[in-house]
Amino acid sequence: METVSANIIELLEYLLPGFVAAWIFYALTSYRKPSQFERVVQALIFTIFIQSAIFLLEELSAVICDKLEIEPFQAADVTWSVFISVLIGLAFSFFANNDYFHAALRFLRITKESSYPSEWYSAFTEPSYVVLHLQDERRVHGWPREWPSSPDSGHFLLNEPCWLSGTELIPIANVEHLVVSVHDVRWLEYMDDSWKNNLELEKPNNLWRRLICQGKPQTHRHQDQNPQEMEFREG
Repeated sequence: METVSANIIELLEYLLPGFVAAWIFYALTSYRKPSQFERVVQALIFTIFIQSAIFLLEELSAVICDKLEIEPFQAADVTWSVFISVLIGLAFSFFANNDYFHAALRFLRITKESSYPSEWYSAFTEPSYVVLHLQDERRVHGWPREWPSSPDSGHFLLNEPCWLSGTELIPIANVEHLVVSVHDVRWLEYMDDSWKNNLELEKPNNLWRRLICQGKPQTHRHQDQNPQEMEFREG
């Protein structure tokens, strides 16, 4: 019985860095936490990277310490394993949040996927004004300061909120931010990058870029939304 307990403790110590790396990854990204079994599998995968890094550090330390005639570095300590797991967790989070790794793979035509957890999240990586179409047929325009990680739950936090009536923007008096539940939104539109120049000239042109409907990209334009004729009402 004592042997079994010792083996379990040894196994947990071996997997602990992998669990730490996985925890950091899900804490810093918008990926949904998987089931318990999948978490164990991912911890094993992270453990492979961690143990490989520890092996390389030990070999490099042995070469350097041999030349300097000092005590070689021992990476078997749990403290070093956890430290390396933190670095690996941060590295994976960085690449997942910035799409650098998949961008290189897309350039090499290896994949067409991105590092983002969904099309919904990918759409919000490009900053732009949005128009939320609410369940009660009203439309609200604003700059998304914060947004839900998925179309299933959460809230939008809009800066500079304005009601959109026909082709006119109506500022909401004395309101700096507006919080809207994702359940109150039917679909939303993203403004084109040309909004800066168009807003200064007060003659919007080709503002509507794309539509995200329940997390899936679609193309649509409301009959009374003519980008060539939109006018902004002064507050």
